[in-house]
Amino acid sequence: MVNREEIEDFLDRLTVDGASHSEIHPGMWIVRPGGELDADVVVHYSPPVLLLRMKVMDLPKDARAGATLTHRLLELNASELVHGSYGIEGDAVVLTEAMELSHLDYEEFLAAYESMTLALASHLRELAPYREDR
Repeated sequence: MVNREEIEDFLDRLTVDGASHSEIHPGMWIVRPGGELDADVVVHYSPPVLLLRMKVMDLPKDARAGATLTHRLLELNASELVHGSYGIEGDAVVLTEAMELSHLDYEEFLAAYESMTLALASHLRELAPYREDR
């Protein structure tokens, strides 16, 4: 099973691509991807799994817009996401992924991390009309 220190090593390896990270609680880090993506990834070591989570946006207050958005997010889950899925947590749309620590290696971690950040980057334009904080 991958331990907490190995996860820290995985995060250190992301710095090659311009990402930075900081531990906010024991076993919980905020990762700031390099480049233009302005969305942090929360990495949480919670045996027996490692959780990755990104807040995408607040849910629209308008019920009709919210229904249309959630329908589209379900379509994206089914058609475009290899790792993770969109979901709702409280009043926010989030993108999450859980990986078992028992067989996790860096390549699997990196694939999940990149899949999430690339998916969000490619979906931001489509999701922008639903954002009320523009």
